[in-house]
Amino acid sequence: MNMDQVEGNWKQVKGKIQQQWGKLTDDDLDVIEGKAEELVGRVQERYGIAREEAEKQVAKFRSTR
Repeated sequence: MNMDQVEGNWKQVKGKIQQQWGKLTDDDLDVIEGKAEELVGRVQERYGIAREEAEKQVAKFRSTR
């Protein structure tokens, strides 16, 4: 799924993102609004992982959706 599709279907994708990364809050998801860089940053922050790992997880999520 490319980010244009994510932005266009944000309400549907939000639930899938919350299933994948349960530590993300509704406020986090409101800030992200389908933006890949915001998602990477929030995953990195909430899970205390390196940026590269967060990017890898987001890329994997995008490729499987």
